[in-house]
Amino acid sequence: MTKKKIAFVVAIPGSAEAFLTNHFEVLTQEYDVTLIANFPKDYNASCFKEMKINFINAPIRREISVKKDLKALWKLYKIFKKEKFDSVHSVTPKAGLLTAWASWLAGIKVRIHIYTGQVWATRKGVMRMALKMLDKMIATLDNHILVDGEGQRQFLIKEGVVKEKNSQVLAHGSICGVKLEKFNISNEVRITERTKFGFKNDDVVFIFLGRLNHDKGIGELYEAFDRLVPECPNAKLLLYGSDEENYNEKASHFSNIKKGENFFYPGITRTPYDALQGGDVFVLPTWREGFGMSVIEAQALGLPVITTDAYGVCDASAPNETGLQCHINAPIELYECMKRYYYNPTLRMSHGEAGRKRVFNLFDSKLVSEAWYSFYKKILK
Repeated sequence: MTKKKIAFVVAIPGSAEAFLTNHFEVLTQEYDVTLIANFPKDYNASCFKEMKINFINAPIRREISVKKDLKALWKLYKIFKKEKFDSVHSVTPKAGLLTAWASWLAGIKVRIHIYTGQVWATRKGVMRMALKMLDKMIATLDNHILVDGEGQRQFLIKEGVVKEKNSQVLAHGSICGVKLEKFNISNEVRITERTKFGFKNDDVVFIFLGRLNHDKGIGELYEAFDRLVPECPNAKLLLYGSDEENYNEKASHFSNIKKGENFFYPGITRTPYDALQGGDVFVLPTWREGFGMSVIEAQALGLPVITTDAYGVCDASAPNETGLQCHINAPIELYECMKRYYYNPTLRMSHGEAGRKRVFNLFDSKLVSEAWYSFYKKILK
C-alpha cells in the first residue's frame, strides 16, 4: 500500500531540528515525509536521513524581500504541483505565508499551519496591522490551524486572526514538548556548570535562556537585578542565548551589575539540559511568547520559574505552584519575586518539584508526538 505524502515547510532547517525531529520519528512509520527548507550547501542532514526523510530545497528567506519572496512562492508552487502531497504543514510565519498561498494555488487539499508566536504582538501602528494581516491570511488560506498553546490561541481569537472552530491545540500545548531522557537532574552536572563561573554553594543563581532582546524583558531583568544585589549579596545572574540587541554591553550601565562577579554571559549553549542545571531559579520576564519552551525545559530540571502574565507563557507554568508571576514591564514586581525566592530555599524546592512533575505529566515529547500522530490519522484517513 502506498504511503500518503506529508510535506513540512520551514524557512531554515534548524527549525525542523529543534521542533519536528520527534514528530518525524513517529510519522515516518506510516507516512512518506518530506522536509522543504532553504538548506545551506554544506548542510549535514544525518539526523533526518536515518529516518528516511526526503529533502527539497526552496529559497525561503526569513527577511522580507518582494522579489525573493515571489521567487520562493513560485518554487513552492512548482514543488507542490509536481509532488502532489496529501498534506502540507508549515512552521514559522514566512514559511507559513508562502506555503499557504502556494499550496492553495496548487490545489493541495489538506493545508496546515502551526502558530508559535506573533512578532506583531508588541508592535504598534501600521507595522502591527500589516504583520497581523499576513498572519490572518495564513488562517484564511489554510484549513487546519494549530496553535502551540491555549493562551496564544485565545489571544489570536480575540485579535480576529483565527476562529474558535478552525483552530486547536494538540495535547496540552507546546510544539514538541520536552525530550525527558535528555533532561536528567545530575549533581555532577550542576557542580561542573557552577564551577565554570566560580559559583559557591550558597550563591543563588538566576538564569535566563533565550534571545537577548527587548521583547524577552532583559531590560527589566537588569533593573530588577540591579535593585536586588545590594540586599542579596550572593545573588548571581547568568544569561544564555544570542545577544540580538547588545544587552551584554548594556549590563555595564547598571552600577550594581558587575561582569565576572555577579553577572555572566557565556553566549549560546547547545546543551540547555546541562547549562540550566547551573542555576537555582529560571527567569523569563517576557512581553510576548508563543508558549515558552525554555520555561518547561527549566521545570523539567526542577527549577522554579519566574514569568510574566504575557499571553502564551501562562500555559508553561502554574503560578504559585511551579513558579511566581509578575506583570509585563514591571521591574519592581520582578525584583520582589526574585527576592522572595532568594530568601526562601524551601519555596524554591517546592515549586521546582511541582514543576518537574507537571512537565512529566503534560509535556513529555512522547505525549505531544502521539497527539500529532492522532491528528494526522484523523485528517488523512
